[in-house]
Amino acid sequence: MTETRPIPRSLVGKVISNKMQKTVVVEVVRIERHSLYGKVLRRKTKIKAHDELSKCQIGDQVKMVYSRPLSKDKHWRVAEVISGKAAS
Repeated sequence: MTETRPIPRSLVGKVISNKMQKTVVVEVVRIERHSLYGKVLRRKTKIKAHDELSKCQIGDQVKMVYSRPLSKDKHWRVAEVISGKAAS
């Protein structure tokens, strides 16, 4: 039997804070439908992600991948900057 590695979980979000060293706060928006009324809801989640080179700026669109726990709150790392000032 051959073992295959699972595809790492990834999310795309917008950087809302970069004031910490090597850490950014990313806001991830997901769209859900209300279970009873059917109304479309926008849910926002703030996630702390590791940014080794501190290249992310506020407003950048970033892709994050799940990683081992790096600190109490930080379990994600920035894989790439999709759009924004740092992408150029």
